[in-house]
Amino acid sequence: MKKKMSLAQKINVLRASVMGANDGIISVAGIVIGVAAATSNPHAILISGLSGSLAGTISMCMGEYVSVSTEKDSQKMALIEEKERLSEDYDREFNYVKNKFLAQDIDPKLAHQATKELMDEDPLVTTVQERYGFNPKEFTSPYAAAVASLVAFPLGSILPMVAVMSFPHEIAIAATIIAVLIALIITGYLAAVLGKSNRLKSVIRNVASGFLTMLVTYLIGQLFAR
Repeated sequence: MKKKMSLAQKINVLRASVMGANDGIISVAGIVIGVAAATSNPHAILISGLSGSLAGTISMCMGEYVSVSTEKDSQKMALIEEKERLSEDYDREFNYVKNKFLAQDIDPKLAHQATKELMDEDPLVTTVQERYGFNPKEFTSPYAAAVASLVAFPLGSILPMVAVMSFPHEIAIAATIIAVLIALIITGYLAAVLGKSNRLKSVIRNVASGFLTMLVTYLIGQLFAR
């Protein structure tokens, strides 16, 4: 029977999806606005957007796969090292966990009892969580993260392409900027919710980075306008 993803694993996949969509919006918006600033040829704008979307999708997909795979390999090495520690000196690892509880001002008797119960139940999970900060039963799948980016990036990239192609050239750039900024507010907010960070700061940071990207590519496009 296929094992269901834990909440933490689902959140990681959602994070990859949100960030993939966010990158798709910003990257392709920068490309199409830069090209639109240089030429009014709709064919050139569309081809540049599609090319950027394809390249970005592959890059994000492989980037997520490599990143998560590297993290997973590091976690597996940590498991091997911890198994060796437990087999060589169980008491030392027991005391390590107990001292972590004591450092939180927990009563010594209670810290000892809690450590004993946890170590009796699963010493490897307990020591890995306390020493390395991850649950060895909840590895994030590099394939799930890669697929999430594979789907999310092109979906995000559709918005700026549709916006820049749907309006007359005279207002297409302004309309695209407005549509992209609204989308970045949403993705910035969702990223903050998933990361449990300050939502206002996340939105401001996301909008600022997107606006700066579009401004730079617009100015570059203007340099080559004819």
